Amino acid sequence: MADLQGRETGSAPAVSVCPDAPLTPRITVLRQRADFLRAASALRQGTAGFLLQGRARAEGEPSPPDLVRVGFTCSKKIGNAVARNRAKRRLRAIAQAVLPGLARPGWDYVLVGRPEATATRDFRALQEDLTRALADIHAGRSQKPRPPRPDQKGRRRGKGALAPEGRA
Repeated sequence: MADLQGRETGSAPAVSVCPDAPLTPRITVLRQRADFLRAASALRQGTAGFLLQGRARAEGEPSPPDLVRVGFTCSKKIGNAVARNRAKRRLRAIAQAVLPGLARPGWDYVLVGRPEATATRDFRALQEDLTRALADIHAGRSQKPRPPRPDQKGRRRGKGALAPEGRA
């Protein structure tokens, strides 16, 4: 006797189960300025389409160790808001395509758009750039982190920032 779904009584629905398949890491987006600053002082790998910054999170950090976090940023050098948003959309799309297979859990990545390149470079070339940059960062073939500047104390610039001494 068949039920409403057309199955015989006592039969289970057809479900595809792959217990041996590797799980893709859970990916979230960086939103806090402090996370972007920590990534900026970590490993960097430049490509023709963007700059990739990456770092392995420390043990004591509050985010789960099985999580991959990614951030996207484009400065005003890219252009007006429309151009910056277009570049960030392209960066998000390549990250969504490449990171699930190559990102390491417990790492933070920031993709920084480049003027005249991120918005105009071929999409397949951007994906290849990210694949190569991730391999280089994980293999230790990336540029070394920038040393902190002694005059910079991590204060915000812009609205609400303290004016440097000697200026009103």
